[in-house]
Amino acid sequence: MLPDSALEFMDWTWPQIEPHYEELASRPLTADNVAEWLADWTRLSRLVSETYARHHVAITRDTTDQEAERRYHTFLDDIYPPVQEAEQALRQKFLDSGLAVPDFEVQTRNMRAQVELFREENLPLLTQERKLSAEYDKIAGAQTVEWEGEERTIQALQPVYQDQDRDRRERAWRLAAERQLADREALNDLWGKFLEVRQQLAANADCSDFREFRWRQMLRFDYTPEDCLSFHRAIEEVVVPAASRIYARRQERLGLESLRPWDLRVDPKSRPSLRPFESVEQLEGVAGDIFRRTDPQLGDYFDTLRGEGLLDLDNRKGKAPGGYCTTFHVEKRPFIFMNAVGLHQDVQTLLHEAGHAFHVFESGHLPYHQQWTVGMEFAEVASMAMELLAAPYLAAGQGGFYADPDAARARAEHLEDALRFWPYMAVVDAFQHWVYTHPESAADPAKCDEMWTGLWARFMPDVDWSGLEEEMVTGWQRKLHIFKYPFYYVEYGLAQLGAVQVWRNALQNQAEAVARYRQALALGGTVPLPDLFAAAGAKLAFDADTLGEAGALIERTLAELDSS
Repeated sequence: MLPDSALEFMDWTWPQIEPHYEELASRPLTADNVAEWLADWTRLSRLVSETYARHHVAITRDTTDQEAERRYHTFLDDIYPPVQEAEQALRQKFLDSGLAVPDFEVQTRNMRAQVELFREENLPLLTQERKLSAEYDKIAGAQTVEWEGEERTIQALQPVYQDQDRDRRERAWRLAAERQLADREALNDLWGKFLEVRQQLAANADCSDFREFRWRQMLRFDYTPEDCLSFHRAIEEVVVPAASRIYARRQERLGLESLRPWDLRVDPKSRPSLRPFESVEQLEGVAGDIFRRTDPQLGDYFDTLRGEGLLDLDNRKGKAPGGYCTTFHVEKRPFIFMNAVGLHQDVQTLLHEAGHAFHVFESGHLPYHQQWTVGMEFAEVASMAMELLAAPYLAAGQGGFYADPDAARARAEHLEDALRFWPYMAVVDAFQHWVYTHPESAADPAKCDEMWTGLWARFMPDVDWSGLEEEMVTGWQRKLHIFKYPFYYVEYGLAQLGAVQVWRNALQNQAEAVARYRQALALGGTVPLPDLFAAAGAKLAFDADTLGEAGALIERTLAELDSS
């Protein structure tokens, strides 16, 4: 009998799990029992999924925990491969039945693609890929420096980059860069291992290259690699000039001959850096008030996260970098992980990850595990739109963190970052298109450095990196998505375009925009990607006109905030 809790299931071995898959595989499947069969499959899949999520959370919360690492590797070695094979057999059984289930058309389509891509010989390679990802986290998590008599993580230096003392900013930036460059060879070596595994995955699946493999693996049915390249060109046409205007205004206000990498976070009007909170407890408390003002139900969801210990927000030594929201599928609960150091960016990260968490809560009513799978292009609309929908409540008078002038400033910084992000996204995505269509060249880290440099010049021309060539050319090593989540980055750019459209609607009617947002989240993955965007009041787009309209709205709003 299956346990009710994944915490009990985590100690199960494959011989204990296997009979449950075998029973599902041997049970006759008819129109009368398909709902029950899918429900039983869902229960088993959710136990396995939450077990993996909890192991992953453990190794990211403490990358030095050897016992957590051992348990994670045991799961990857002994359970993950046979589970994937068993899941494949159940997908095939369902497809062979020819049965139709209400609100399951997208899931049937997805299963068909998964069955076609599956190769048993890829199971150990997929396990190896996850282990390599954990190795990347270990390398990054160990990066600390001595700063003003204290050991600091690289992330913990972020507040210094907002210091008005330019020399101090530069010293901190160079110290961090020096420490990161110390791992250059280790990351080059790890990169080669990633490429080897991914090339073999593609070859085993009879794909022309890993890009084709990954497109099918990520269930991208609604757009093509060529659409992504069109998106890059649209960004180059309409966003790069807009970003250049923002950079030029910053340079002028700072009174500099050129912008250097350590000049990008400091306030250009010489105001003290925003310090929205002094403790994680304060961050959580005020964020809860903001979500409650955005929508009472969202506030209740966040209270649940706090009350049930589903937040790990502080930065500390040994913790993996970045932030994420994962799902404990049995409990129907999200878990938020991040590295807060007291900056406004931490507020934005929490708003972002909470958007993912709200997606979990809103779609939790869907009966089948497969219906919870949502294309990341829309999953990121959930998070990025929440950053914008919550923005009106950043002011203390609305329950937020800031006095009115600082609230306007925080909103302006966020919008500037949003606009400047599109060119950076294009660099990361274009780099990966090159890597996996030119794997022989990409196997040479020097050629990766060269390609990154060319893309940087194309999309990010406004910052002076003279004398910092090594730091600039190795930027690809510091983007964890390139190593851990290949091709998972264009989603942010597409989702941001969708989120700006949701925000556009909110400027006309905030309550209606939030309601449509929640209704779209509640659909889970039951409708195709363009329909999810439409439900939220947006459209999935790659063209310069739509992107230009979004950029123009951001620039107009920035002008209004600047004069307020």
